[in-house]
Amino acid sequence: MRAVRGFLWWFNSILGGNDYARYVQHLRRNHPDQEVPSEAEYWRQRHAAADRNPGTRCC
Repeated sequence: MRAVRGFLWWFNSILGGNDYARYVQHLRRNHPDQEVPSEAEYWRQRHAAADRNPGTRCC
């Protein structure tokens, strides 16, 4: 069971499942005056940034 949990954590990390939580922690720690976006808004901004800068993708 421990191995399954480890695999699921690893797989979720690869897909970016923890990114929003880490971003919120970063904002609260380093930019406490900024408003924290909703998770949906975070992903919209992230995908828009990736579309504007496709150099970090292979395709």
